[in-house]
Amino acid sequence: MSDREHQRLDFLRAAGLADAARAPLPGDASTRRYERLTTPQGATLMLMDQAPAAESQPCDPSWSPERRRAEGWNAVARLSAGRIEAFAAVAAHLRSLGLSAPEIVAVDAAAGLAVLEDFGGDLFARVIEAGEPEEPLYLAAVEALATLHEAATPDLLTGAAGDWPLLTYDATALKGGADLFVEWMPKLEPALRFSDAALAGWDAAWAPIIEGAERQASVMAHRDYHAENLIWLPGRDGAARVGLIDFQDAVRAHPSWDLHSLLQDARRDVAPELEARALDHYFSLRPQVDRDAFMRDYAGLAALNEARILGVFARLVVRDGKPRYRAFMPRMWRHLERNLPLAGQALLKWFDTHVPAELRR
Repeated sequence: MSDREHQRLDFLRAAGLADAARAPLPGDASTRRYERLTTPQGATLMLMDQAPAAESQPCDPSWSPERRRAEGWNAVARLSAGRIEAFAAVAAHLRSLGLSAPEIVAVDAAAGLAVLEDFGGDLFARVIEAGEPEEPLYLAAVEALATLHEAATPDLLTGAAGDWPLLTYDATALKGGADLFVEWMPKLEPALRFSDAALAGWDAAWAPIIEGAERQASVMAHRDYHAENLIWLPGRDGAARVGLIDFQDAVRAHPSWDLHSLLQDARRDVAPELEARALDHYFSLRPQVDRDAFMRDYAGLAALNEARILGVFARLVVRDGKPRYRAFMPRMWRHLERNLPLAGQALLKWFDTHVPAELRR
């Protein structure tokens, strides 16, 4: 038995769950693992297992951009490194707003272990595949975002495992994400070669989008808000019908971020008509928002996120030996092609000049 398994058993024993049956859940692209626990009485809970040493350090708020780049990707991108403290603190804030984040039943942050309320397995993507009409789910997801965006956004979050800072999705993080495209796509597509002049043009094209995003970072962003991370809870009311998970990387960001993550999904198609209805619903819930200005930002940041995700998928294929992620790339190219004309002529010109049409699919 591994030392980590001994830690898990000790933690479950201390939580009064030594007799619970354990069933591992399939993994994703992260270093976290989950197990569904079933007590002798038939109740179910979730065990979250994220060893603190499994990833590089999260970002200290005081670190300069240079220090962040030296410390590693989690610091650059302001990711939480899966820290239990981050999950618990974000969960507490979401629950304080009446949104559905899992209750923390037991936690040992130093060990990277927590027992959570179990929302079940009805992910949006799965229940839609099973025949559930998708529009009510997407409109409820928009309602959850509007609730979050209308709330005050604290700088410091407090949860069952202690405090956690809500950092801004700033220029260093945004630029680092966009740059994954120029770093990893040539390794996937050898025909791509970006000269120093091309890279300078890349920086210049993104600069106004990134500056605006940092300046207008005003709400908590889940940061991974899509149909594989939302659980349908029809027994609850309103926005609470949306079960929120995997939000430990939350940041202060432009309010468009989670919207385009939801409506221009990397893993499933969302019809443009549904995207339009969902956006109409969002603006009806937040009538004070300047829609035209918001949608210009929406297109630019959606394009940035899509370039980032293409770089992430290329890295997963090339570095991590996970070829299945290549199948998601055509959808991201379609999203990106739709946003480029709206995101600024400099960005559109850069792609037209440096990425041949036959590689943009």
